[in-house]
Amino acid sequence: MMKQARSLLSRSLCDQSKSLFEASTLRGFASWSNSSTPGRGFSGKDAAKPSGRLFAPYSIFKGKAALSVEPVLPSFTEIDSGNLRIDRRGSLMMTFMPAIGERKYDWEKKQKFALSPTEVGSLISMGSKDSSEFFHDPSMKSSNAGQVRKSLSVKPHADGSGYFISLSVNNSILKTNDYFVVPVTKAEFAVMKTAFSFALPHIMGWNRLTGQVNTEALPSRNVSHLKTEPQLELEWDK
Repeated sequence: MMKQARSLLSRSLCDQSKSLFEASTLRGFASWSNSSTPGRGFSGKDAAKPSGRLFAPYSIFKGKAALSVEPVLPSFTEIDSGNLRIDRRGSLMMTFMPAIGERKYDWEKKQKFALSPTEVGSLISMGSKDSSEFFHDPSMKSSNAGQVRKSLSVKPHADGSGYFISLSVNNSILKTNDYFVVPVTKAEFAVMKTAFSFALPHIMGWNRLTGQVNTEALPSRNVSHLKTEPQLELEWDK
């Protein structure tokens, strides 16, 4: 039994954000932590440092390419009476990097694919014989439509031992065609599905509605930051 989940997403281009790491470094889950709150796991001189981001990507390294997955939390904007309204929904960012040697990967040639909540649901619901395919066009409904086309495919191994996750990026502006294939085992895919299920309400912003995030515990400097954070590098930045 095969299941095809196809979607087209339209997103506006945004200014490229500055990379937080060197070329060989993987990006991770970004969230704000309050270093003054007990039980955060900081000790010694680290406890005196201001709050910062926590990074914990799930990364899979294979012979021809590597795949790193991270949640990108939604951003909020303040409206009347100090209430917050979601400004940009979050996603699960998949970053692919080609191999340039044994356990060496080229961060400069990375390509991104941001999964929407519905696309995350498609992957979570996949069975051992199901497949999914998603299509993104960053300039859809504009005069630049079709200049950059991205296709993500998740297909099962013939023997049922795992999946092939592949990304194809056709950029007619730069006249480039990039293709990545990362084979994942059943265990690796199980980890992804479990992590995706956990992250789903967070990228939708629903964890705030259910009180899982105590905004009063956040440092005061983070309140205005909600308007733009935590948007890491977006899928269309490259």
